[in-house]
Amino acid sequence: MKKIRNPLNKRELTPGDVARRCGVAVSALHFYESKGLISSFRNAGNQRRYHRDVLRRVAVIKIAQRIGIPLATIGDNLAQYPPHQRMSVKEWAVLSQQWRDELDSRIETLIHLRDDLNGCIGCGCLSMEDCPLRNPNDRLSTQGTGAILLDGKNDAP
Repeated sequence: MKKIRNPLNKRELTPGDVARRCGVAVSALHFYESKGLISSFRNAGNQRRYHRDVLRRVAVIKIAQRIGIPLATIGDNLAQYPPHQRMSVKEWAVLSQQWRDELDSRIETLIHLRDDLNGCIGCGCLSMEDCPLRNPNDRLSTQGTGAILLDGKNDAP
């Protein structure tokens, strides 16, 4: 009787296998690889193959991207861990805490912007003289009076 191999239990995965299992395009895998986020190797037939641990690594990359972590930051973070080894629970806890801290900081910034925006919409002055979003501490006063930012020549400070 011939033994049938289950493609989900293979130790080496093709790019197509990884793409299907991770829900990404093969081109995304090549992109991640070009950025050093994942790595592959070549088999005897010079075909690209991945170790199974790449599945978890791609999942981590997708999570990080979904929460808005830049790829450069993801790469820097993942560079701390061996590419062909599963991340331990402790390692994941450290990494996810870093991302959580970054998210908390972004949330705080967004709340502050939202609250300042409410005040800006309410004032309706358009002079930008005292706008905490576009002209904090009236920094633009040195460039003249009026709606300096509305002429298209200046960006926010």
